[in-house]
Amino acid sequence: MNARIEDPILPRGALLGAGILVLTTLVLVAAARLAGYRPDRPAPSAVVSRIDLRFADRANGAIAIYSADGGRLLDTLAPGTNGFVRGVLRGLALVRDEEHIGVSPPFRLTRWADGRLSLDDPSTGRHVDLEAFGPTNSGAFAGILNATLRSEGVHR
Repeated sequence: MNARIEDPILPRGALLGAGILVLTTLVLVAAARLAGYRPDRPAPSAVVSRIDLRFADRANGAIAIYSADGGRLLDTLAPGTNGFVRGVLRGLALVRDEEHIGVSPPFRLTRWADGRLSLDDPSTGRHVDLEAFGPTNSGAFAGILNATLRSEGVHR
């Protein structure tokens, strides 16, 4: 029972190769960031429609959607519906709370020429590419945009 356990030895070439791979990756990522590459944002596209909106919680659990310019009620999301919309708005509201920004600045809902939808909070600089969450979830915001444009007399 006196067998000697030897320390495993990694080949020097394998260690050197792994080190070069890690260093090359770090250099390429740094170069991409310095060049302005933003993997979290799709390439720019033309705006098809854009509307600034305010969202307000109601006592019964509904969410009222108002035009940012005149404060006119555009649509109401019934209580217990539109969980994705509620989740996105809650996340953006948390950032506003952390930065001590009130509820009065509007959000910007945009439909792009390539079919994407995005929701931006100009007051915090937050951007949500809604297509990243799938067609059903982005469709909830598309419904809001379409209803809003119809209520304002714009047909798209």
